[in-house]
Formats: sequence, structure tokens, C-alpha cells
Amino acid sequence: MQSPTSTRPAPAPAARSDRDISKVVLGDLLFDTWYRSSYPKDLLAAVGSHHDDTGDGDGDNESRPTLDRLYVCRWCFRYSSELMPYLAHMASASRPTALDHTRLKIPSQHACPAREQPAPGRKLYAKGRLSVYAVDGEEQVLFCQNLSLFATLFLETKSVCFDPADFTYHLLLRADHPAASPQIVAFFSKEKRSWDHNNVACILVFPPWQRKGYGTLLMELSYTLSRREGIMGGPEKPLSGPGRRAYLSFWAGAVARFVLSRPAGRSTTTVRAISDHTFIQPEDVIAALKEMAVVQRKPAAAGKQRRAVRVDKSAVRDWARAHRVALTPVVDPAALVDGPAFIKAEDR
Repeated sequence: MQSPTSTRPAPAPAARSDRDISKVVLGDLLFDTWYRSSYPKDLLAAVGSHHDDTGDGDGDNESRPTLDRLYVCRWCFRYSSELMPYLAHMASASRPTALDHTRLKIPSQHACPAREQPAPGRKLYAKGRLSVYAVDGEEQVLFCQNLSLFATLFLETKSVCFDPADFTYHLLLRADHPAASPQIVAFFSKEKRSWDHNNVACILVFPPWQRKGYGTLLMELSYTLSRREGIMGGPEKPLSGPGRRAYLSFWAGAVARFVLSRPAGRSTTTVRAISDHTFIQPEDVIAALKEMAVVQRKPAAAGKQRRAVRVDKSAVRDWARAHRVALTPVVDPAALVDGPAFIKAEDR
């Protein structure tokens, strides 16, 4: 059998000492986990042969990973601690992969049914080799549970909801060539009904595909959906440290595009005007402006309670250049697919 390909993803956080799984095999990719998972305890307890016994002799191995490798299906995210059941699940008579190159006979009746099927859910977006599908957690319970479990390996604050019926999962798929089966490389989940108008509950780009702009694409898409629904929202808070940094960068980029698109000589605006244009909540606009450090406050005009802000366009331009911010939106409106996944404001 050909070994899984070892990848070099984006720099990861320092490995936590309480991790219970050391590495994960996703399809034919092998990479490190970051955090302790929420996978069932019986999965870990049943793998004594995989237990890391490299302790210092005092018998206390609780701080070391229990499972060396977890095998996860790239299509349905079902998992196994054992190689042979995983190979059987990944097998295909019609379209072999690197993991199929083995002399062992693997029963095809155990192969993953999702391999030969279209991506689950409804298509929302399609451009080039990327597409986004919305999956109803009530219709695809097992898939969404398994995806959430996988996410706990890389999100410090992620807790698994074993009843995903109240969530919609938005999957980002990438097809490297027309004949290839698309790979899910990222996702975000969203509550169907959020009292706080949250447009994202959880967002993750899988480590091998980080630093390719996919997080920005999903964040912008979440705001695009909010605009189409006529509900101004934002991510569920509080944000983790990495999450806050990612969103501050995204919010600041959106604010920069708005400011630089204004006519020459227009250096004064309001937080509300920026919010209305970008559909970013006012408190998040303020956080972005502070992050950019490009604002001079201007006293409110007589009889007006709303305070204007003066933005230094040259400072914004310098900030955008220094942070390599694209001055055009990432989401292409022409690539959006109309359908039941979109609820326009006039239809609400």
C-alpha cells in the first residue's frame, strides 16, 4: 500500500499535551491534530496497541496522545482507528486512489456510498474549481455529526452538538481537475434561527488548505447570505484568539474597500454608513477601525447625536497595501446560485 501523503499545512498552534489523537489521515493526506477531540472514549480505549508508551517510567501517560492515527473518510467523515476497515470503506472498483494500491482484496460492499454521489446539500456558489453547498443538519444528521467531531481536532473552543438539526452546514469543495472527486476543504455552520442574528456558529479551513484565502471566502459568503436574507449579523461570540484575528482582518478589509471606493475628497463618514454598506455590525466596524488605526474623531454637528469619523484615505491605502488586502470582493456575485437556500428580504 502506498503511504498517505504527508503535507505541510499552515503553521499550527503548539501541540496540546492533553491531545488524545496524534495524527489524522483524511483521504490520502496525513497531518497533525491540534487539540483534544470529542471522539467517543470507546474508540480510544480499544486501541491499546496504538497507545503511546513512551512515558518516563512513572506510568503516567495521561498527557500523551492515546491514538497515533485516526482514519477519516474524505467524503462522509466516518472514522476508524484501524487501517483495514478504513481501506475497505475507501475502496472503489471504478475509481481507485493511492490508498487502493494494495494486493489485499477488499470487499466492495463496504465502500463509502458517498464516493460516487454528488456533494450533499444544495449548491450555493460555483466558480472555477471551488463550490459551496448548504447541508441541512436535520436531513444529514450522521454526516454533520462526523464533520463536527473532525472539527474538534483543530478548534480549541469547538464543542460537538450531537443534534445538528438546528444548524445548516456550508461546505467548501475543491476539485483539482474535472475528473476528480471534489474534496471538502473547509466549512462553516450557522444556526437556522439565532436570537443574536449570528451568521456563523463555527468556521474551519482544514490545515492542508489554509492560507489560500478560503477562510475569507467563507466569511464573505456568510455576510452575503445575511444581506440576501435582510438580517445584519456576525459570528457567534466570544471569538477564539485565532478567530478574532481572522475576523478583524476580514472586517478591516471590507472597511478599507468601502473607504477607498468613496469619491475623492470624501474623508468623513459614520460608523452606521460603513455598517449599512458592508452589512457588518457597528461594533465590529469600530473594532476594525481601531485595528487599522486610520481614524480621527470629528465632533457631532449641532443638533445631531451621531458622531462622524474622519478617515485618512492614504493611511487606509497604506494599510491595505501592507496587509495585501484585495480591493475587490472575494465572492463573485455572478457565481451565486439562486434557489431555496437563499431567502431574500422581500420574501420574508
